[in-house]
Amino acid sequence: MNVNGTVLCVGKLKEKWQQQGCAEYLKRLSRYGKYEIVQVDDLPAPERASDAQIRQIMDKEGQALLRHVRPNDRVIALCIQADAPDSVKLSRMLADLSGDGRRNVFVIGGSNGLSDAVLHRADLRLSFSNLTFPHGLMRVILLEQLYRAERIRTGEPYHK
Repeated sequence: MNVNGTVLCVGKLKEKWQQQGCAEYLKRLSRYGKYEIVQVDDLPAPERASDAQIRQIMDKEGQALLRHVRPNDRVIALCIQADAPDSVKLSRMLADLSGDGRRNVFVIGGSNGLSDAVLHRADLRLSFSNLTFPHGLMRVILLEQLYRAERIRTGEPYHK
């Protein structure tokens, strides 16, 4: 079975409720196709890291993320500096993208964000809010919105 969507992210989920939320939405999404999560290690930062040290960490995390991206993948970077569609628009956008056989890879950065290399590789940028969310919570939110998008696409009821 082809993978409909891959969530590529930095760091392991440390909170049990985040793990349970992701597992639940992956289970719900399984009726629409195959969705998967691929994690890379987050790198520790010194307590008072300089901008240069943070940039270096982001670059290393970005390199680790990009090792999981195939040449034909459609990379969708989650970042604040992007349009934030409503759920119906997101569903339509994903439906429009789904017919070409490319794998959609949604990339969630670590606590410092995404490297310039990942943002340059991105085919699209997507925001869910101007607010900053912890990356573990963002993973749950993304999976919930993918599930909601599938329900909208198939004409099933969803909470507005």
